Amino acid sequence: MIEFLKKYKAFLYGLLIQRIAVVVLLYFNFIYIDDSGVLANMLSFIFSWLLISLPIHYFLFLKKHKATSLKLLILIFVFFVIIINDVNSKIIDNPITFVGLVGVGLSFFAILAPSYFKKNALMIIGFYVLALGYFYYIRIYIDDLNSYFQQEKEIKIILTVPFFVLLLTWFYQQWKWMKTIESKKTKAELSLLKSQINPHFFFNTLNNLYGLIIEKSDDAPSVVLKLSDIMRYTIYMGKEDVVLLKDEIEYLRNYIELHKIRYQKRVDIVFNHDYEIDYQIVPLLFIIPLENAFKHGVESLTEDAYIHINIKIDAHIVYFDIENNFEVQESSPTAGIGIQNLKQRLKLLYPNKHKIQIEVNDSIYKLALKIEMT
Repeated sequence: MIEFLKKYKAFLYGLLIQRIAVVVLLYFNFIYIDDSGVLANMLSFIFSWLLISLPIHYFLFLKKHKATSLKLLILIFVFFVIIINDVNSKIIDNPITFVGLVGVGLSFFAILAPSYFKKNALMIIGFYVLALGYFYYIRIYIDDLNSYFQQEKEIKIILTVPFFVLLLTWFYQQWKWMKTIESKKTKAELSLLKSQINPHFFFNTLNNLYGLIIEKSDDAPSVVLKLSDIMRYTIYMGKEDVVLLKDEIEYLRNYIELHKIRYQKRVDIVFNHDYEIDYQIVPLLFIIPLENAFKHGVESLTEDAYIHINIKIDAHIVYFDIENNFEVQESSPTAGIGIQNLKQRLKLLYPNKHKIQIEVNDSIYKLALKIEMT
């Protein structure tokens, strides 16, 4: 529930702004609220609340989609024209106002939640054709205000309730979607954790450490410390939603240093990176391609093995790329479970905000990853 409120906090902000705006407008006598018109007031509240909240909630989306933003600006303009016309006309329950508000409300849903609206469009439009038809029949065709006032409350309930239903069902679907994503994320995290606590790597490192201790090497304490840091980071920090990018980089550095101790051959390892203290990222994203580079590249080659890694930040975008050579007889490393796991995590955690490319040419493997941080 807390995560849900965090995700949709824009509606809380919208509610606060709406209430402040109403108080200010009432104070300066720009608006008048008839306490007896409960349903009319409720409908106005819903429209004004959504009018403020939805643009806040979809701010980043609207910033990138100018065509959608333009449609909403036009819709807001139409909304104010309807309100001004209603105030100036001084017609009781102006039929044009009712149709206009219903049209604006449905258009907002259609623009900002197109898939949800499309799924229910036939039922919604069908309902309002009948409801507004009945409203026009009572309000205009009969041309008897007394007869209309006898059914006023029922008609306003009919016109208002669907907006509550639309809003509540949309929130419910969003909540279900978040729970589904959270479940998939948990499974992906567990799968990643199992893949990263690699017994082969762990025991080989311990064997190397045993050899260093026997030789009374000065490197032994450093190996113990790095191995401890790696295991601690994997088990504990791997559970966090985000970590500092500099901590993720340090984790990769420790991993590389331990692997250097394992091999009795020259390996060209270059790790270029930016240290951006304030940037945060989902943990354990870059370790999978690095682990594959050692497993499919360095371990299979007898000489001239290399791994080149770059992490760069530019305009709120993190760029990660890794290149290594491998034995041609080896099966393609792109088909590994680890890479599939990485793609799944990126899809869940950075939807529409990442791009991953893999190239395999002869004996060269390249992986490039771009993640938008905004």
